[in-house]
Amino acid sequence: MSQFWTTDPDRLRFGTEPFYAAVGRAFVTMCAVVPVLFAVEALDYWLRLGLDVRGGIIPRSVYGLDGIVFSPLLHDGFGHLYANSVPLLLLGTFVMTAGWRRGIWSTAFIMLVGGLGVWLVGEPGTVVVGASGVIFGYFGLLLARGVVERSWWNFGVVALVALLYWSVLFGLLPGDPGISWQGHLFGFVSGAVAAILFRR
Repeated sequence: MSQFWTTDPDRLRFGTEPFYAAVGRAFVTMCAVVPVLFAVEALDYWLRLGLDVRGGIIPRSVYGLDGIVFSPLLHDGFGHLYANSVPLLLLGTFVMTAGWRRGIWSTAFIMLVGGLGVWLVGEPGTVVVGASGVIFGYFGLLLARGVVERSWWNFGVVALVALLYWSVLFGLLPGDPGISWQGHLFGFVSGAVAAILFRR
């Protein structure tokens, strides 16, 4: 039976053997996801495919709607991807640790709602790409999950990431014109909502 449907609230309690086993499986999975992002970026760079423009979110343009699905897979160069890789790996691991179905549904919800928010209120004439919306979504999800499920280890993960990447949190507010704060904000909010919708 999937962990998503478990009726035992202590099954994945911090410190138990099932918990550590789930962390290991989730970490291996996320270690497989990140190289896929690098492969996509490498193909885009070497073959000059222009995937950022073709698959990014273009606010309020019909041609940019498909970016809601594809934009988290695309990045504006390897520097952008490097910056997103470690927080995506860390946060994604702990999101998936709590159950695969919950993790997948939460991710899909964050991508859909966060991406739609960017499409509706993003800067016109821009193209938005990158996994940072999903990263902020995971951040909001773990924070809200800590409150909703009274899980202190979720708070611990959020605190660790906040200490390591405290400057990134400023991305929730308008600032650098080259950064989509709308994507960060809507990702964070959709992650918090996902924690409530897909709570244990």
